[in-house]
Amino acid sequence: MSVTLNSPISWKNLSADDSTMLNNLQPNIIKAHVREFLTLFFLRFDDKEAAKSFLRAISTTLMKSAKQHLMEIEAFKAKPSTPGTPYIGLGLTDAGYQALQIAQRPSDPTFRAGMQNSDLNDPDVSRWDSYFRNPIHAVVLVGDMLNDTKVTAHDQVVNLIQASHGVTIVGTQDGLGLHNDNEEGIEHFGYVDGRSQPLFLLEDIDAEENATDGIANWDPAFPLEQVIVPDPAAPDPAVHFGSYFVYRKLEQNVRRFKRQEQKLADRLFGSDDERAGAMVVGRFEDGTPVTMQSEDGVESPVPNNFNYFSDKSGAKCPFSGHIRKTNPRGSGGFENSAGERKHLMARRGQTYGVRTDNPNDGKIENKPSKYVGLLFMAFNSDIGNQFEFTQKNWANNPGFPAVPAGFPPPGVDPVIGQTKQDAARPDMEGAAIWGDPSSLKTVATVPQAVKMKGGEYFFMPSLAFLSSL
Repeated sequence: MSVTLNSPISWKNLSADDSTMLNNLQPNIIKAHVREFLTLFFLRFDDKEAAKSFLRAISTTLMKSAKQHLMEIEAFKAKPSTPGTPYIGLGLTDAGYQALQIAQRPSDPTFRAGMQNSDLNDPDVSRWDSYFRNPIHAVVLVGDMLNDTKVTAHDQVVNLIQASHGVTIVGTQDGLGLHNDNEEGIEHFGYVDGRSQPLFLLEDIDAEENATDGIANWDPAFPLEQVIVPDPAAPDPAVHFGSYFVYRKLEQNVRRFKRQEQKLADRLFGSDDERAGAMVVGRFEDGTPVTMQSEDGVESPVPNNFNYFSDKSGAKCPFSGHIRKTNPRGSGGFENSAGERKHLMARRGQTYGVRTDNPNDGKIENKPSKYVGLLFMAFNSDIGNQFEFTQKNWANNPGFPAVPAGFPPPGVDPVIGQTKQDAARPDMEGAAIWGDPSSLKTVATVPQAVKMKGGEYFFMPSLAFLSSL
């Protein structure tokens, strides 16, 4: 018997090895953990033995397993007054493993090289937040639905760090959930976020099929091998697993983005039409995919059971649309659908920064230009083939996806695409009449409104590894 890797699993009907894996896997990897209030601590190890003692202590006294997290969710469903426990996650960088003198450290070459050495058109490291310019050894994430319980866990982590006398906090970052009037999670440009996640549990896949608009056109089921890998330094890598964790702080210039939305609307429609923004993002603010219809407000939860095969000319959703660039759903033109799916990752992002305005009020000049954004976080089994591939070969690539003969290239992703040294961003194509290829016009794309402020690659090891140090 061995851990199931080539398919999703049922956490309620586990084999012995799958159960051992879940009991030693950190939460938030195969199923998102609520983190409305979040703090990340970035750490440096100054003393090897003190750092090991800290890691043992936090793993055995404060951290829970993925299995415990799933059981807490089930208890809450049965009795909503049943509280769960805060999320505490821990990741190590390659430099962190070396500081601990762990010989069997994770082997992913992209992880070992670190984000500073990636070729993603990121700003020069000198422009990153200061604590990302020097080696970071670890990250601790503390989050919960309620601020009071999150603060309690936060203080417990700080106490352990201070008591270690060999671990230093070099930087912190707070995250805070952002919602629209329907209490759906949104990002700072005002669009519903977090849809189209890979699902690794059969229970979640069943819920997606029966409680939403179905899965006939987009299959959310993904194998566990797309998100977890054996933990090489754990007592038993055959049943002890971890995941590669990508963290990037992305500052959003909301005012700049909204001004360009208005310019697109004026150029294409001669009016203030919400479809202009939907064409940039690929979804309306409420999450309705623009490739499905020309207006928002279909249903709740928002639809996700779609592909782009009825939109081969990009006259509904432009080829440059953010969600079309980052998940082409079999229409990218360079790989088959199975190949494209291997690049997708489990995204666990969180917004940061405090707003004094309503993100969806339709105004522009009251919007923030800095100090707000997205903490991009994602779990991967292969950083190079997942996160870096999608950023470099899809989002940053002006030639992706493939377009019909005679069409101009799509340009970079208007939301997260990056060009070398702030080079000019190619124009985009948009249809003045939804679904009518004859009404396509060339318009200026959104100027860079997302600025990368720093980040790093981590490995989230098994609880068995941490407790055995």
